[in-house]
Amino acid sequence: MQNADSTEVIDLANHVDTSRTVDQRHRIIGAEDSAPTDPGVCGKFMTGCAWALVVVTFPFSLFVCFKVVQEYERAVIFRLGRLVSGGAKGPGIFFILPCIDNYARVDLRTRTYDVPPQEVLTKDSVTVSVDAVVYYRVCNATISVANVANAHQSTRLLAQTTLRNVLGTRPLHEILSDRDAISKTMQVSLDEATESWGIKVERVEIKDVRLPVQLQRAMAAEAEAAREARAKVIAAEGEQKASRALREASEVISDSPAALQLRYLQTLNTISAEKNSTIVFPLPIDIISFFTRPREPRESRESREQTKPDLPNLSS
Repeated sequence: MQNADSTEVIDLANHVDTSRTVDQRHRIIGAEDSAPTDPGVCGKFMTGCAWALVVVTFPFSLFVCFKVVQEYERAVIFRLGRLVSGGAKGPGIFFILPCIDNYARVDLRTRTYDVPPQEVLTKDSVTVSVDAVVYYRVCNATISVANVANAHQSTRLLAQTTLRNVLGTRPLHEILSDRDAISKTMQVSLDEATESWGIKVERVEIKDVRLPVQLQRAMAAEAEAAREARAKVIAAEGEQKASRALREASEVISDSPAALQLRYLQTLNTISAEKNSTIVFPLPIDIISFFTRPREPRESRESREQTKPDLPNLSS
């Protein structure tokens, strides 16, 4: 019973591997136009000759037939121009037949591509220079070898074109303030385009946006004018609040003459505390109040003197 279960598991695993291989061949360009398994009479004859050569030159042939790939590498083997069934080999040791097998090493590690500065015309007709960084890796070694001549160079050229196309549809203020959304859009666009090449674009980052010198000066002048206007508004609001507070203080002091006297003495104390050559002459507050009282009209004062009763002369 246990052996039967093991056989079923092995058959299921073989079925899954076969389905993956068939699905992978359907994704490879031109794979559907060729025979999937039969190499033909000539292919069988050359394969037999290769095995005979290995047997005749044994054990020296082992140095040619056995190859090693690292943990982060895969080997895509072509036998008589056809992909060997089973997909890419590795990591570890794999076997090739001399004279009829060719293989290509594929590095699966993430690569970094520094996109050179691109002159881009934005949506609002401003020319800017933008550079970016693209992080990508090979996710399917077989497709990256069979579907495109140079997967890395193609991805780099596509990144430059995508950068210009995406930035050309956005105004300048969005490019300067919304870099995360632009990077996300570029990453999705590149990932969709490179899926058939076996490339996975993991991340795109906008490094720098260089503006023309005239535009930098104009933006700096605009920002300085905005700051000056904001400073003037704040100063005006402060003057308004100070004037309101002084008015309230003057109303309080006018209601209490003693408060005015205390304020006067406090001012004299402040002036005398400073180290200067100012000479202060204290002036009684009553004298100041005499000049601050409203004066009566001359006609009313004369009429009041005329109506005053005459006092009797006691000397007589």
